[in-house]
Amino acid sequence: MSATSRRRGPLIASGTETVTQALAGERRAIARLISLMERGGAEARQVLSQLHPHTGQAHIVGITGAPGTGKSTLVAEMAKVYRRQGQSVGIVAVDPTSPFSGGAFLGDRIRMRELATDRQVFIRSMATRGSLGGLARATADAVHVLDASGYPVILVETVGAGQSEVDIARVAHTTIVLQMPASGDEIQAIKAGILEIADILAVNKADLAGADNIVTALQAMLDLGSARSEWHHGQLLDAEGVVSDSSGEQLSWRPPVLKTCALRGEGVEELLAAVQTHWQYQCDTGVREYRERERANDELRRILRHDLMARLLDRIADTDLVDTVERIVAREEDPYSAAERLIAASGLEAG
Repeated sequence: MSATSRRRGPLIASGTETVTQALAGERRAIARLISLMERGGAEARQVLSQLHPHTGQAHIVGITGAPGTGKSTLVAEMAKVYRRQGQSVGIVAVDPTSPFSGGAFLGDRIRMRELATDRQVFIRSMATRGSLGGLARATADAVHVLDASGYPVILVETVGAGQSEVDIARVAHTTIVLQMPASGDEIQAIKAGILEIADILAVNKADLAGADNIVTALQAMLDLGSARSEWHHGQLLDAEGVVSDSSGEQLSWRPPVLKTCALRGEGVEELLAAVQTHWQYQCDTGVREYRERERANDELRRILRHDLMARLLDRIADTDLVDTVERIVAREEDPYSAAERLIAASGLEAG
C-alpha cells in the first residue's frame, strides 16, 4: 500500500496548505511539518490538532538496543523487505546530538543511503537534544505526522542508550529489542532492564560466535517469567487489559527470540513475520485498544508536565530561583518546602 493510497475521510479544512499537502503524501510538506514539530510552539500544536483525526492507522515498530547491535542496518533491511511486499515505510531514526551544532550526527541516513532514492520510503533523523530515554522530545509528534500522511508502517530507531531505552515502549505498538553475541557476559547484557519492554527479541550479528548462547540465555529468562499473567511493555495488564479466548483461557504473548544477520539480510523476513503476528495478536485480543489508551494517557501526562512547568517558570523570576537554590545549599530551606513556596507564590496551587 502506498503512502498516498490510504485516505481517511475528507481533507481537513485548513488555511495551511502544507498540512493539506502532507495529508496527500507530499514528501516536502511532510519534512516541513516534522521540522515544525522539532521547533515546537503554538503553530506546531495547531498542526497536530488538524492531523489528529487522520492518525491511529499506522503500525509503529520500535527498534532498540545498546549501541553497536546493528539497529540502523537492521532497520534498512526491514524497510527493503517491506518495500518488496509493496508497503511504503516511514522511518524516524533518533541520532545522538552533536555537541557543536545541536543537530543529529546523521549516521542513520548514511547507513540507509540505498533507500534514499525510493519515493515510498521517508527517512528522518532527529537529534536527542538532551532528551533521556533514547528518543527525541518531538519523536512522537513526528510519528503522528507520518501516520496522518498515510504510511502504514513506521519504524522508530532509538539512539541506543542501554538502560534508558524504555521510552520507545510508550510510542511503539511493537518493540524489538536487539542483542548481539560477543558483547561480554550474556546475563549482564540481559540485566540491562529492557528485556521486559520487548515484544520481539532479536539476536543480531548472528554470524558471530556465541549467538546460540545468547538465544539460550534469553529463552531461559523468558521461561523464568512464564508463570506471569499477560505482560505488555513491562506492565501487567489489569482486568480490562487481560484477554481470554472462547474457553476462558487467558491469552498471553511470549516474545519470540530470533536470529538475524542484517548485513547479509538473513532472518529479516522471519523478523517481519513475527512483527505482523504480534500486530495481529493485538488486533484480535483487544490489546491494541488497551495500548492506545495507555499511549494517549502517557502523551497527555507528558504534555501536561511540560506545559505546567513552562507556565510555572514563566511566573518565577530568575533571581528568585537563584536565591532559592542558595537557600537550599545553605540548608536554610529544604527542596520540597522551597518548591511549595515557589508554586504558591506563582499562583499555581500545589497538589
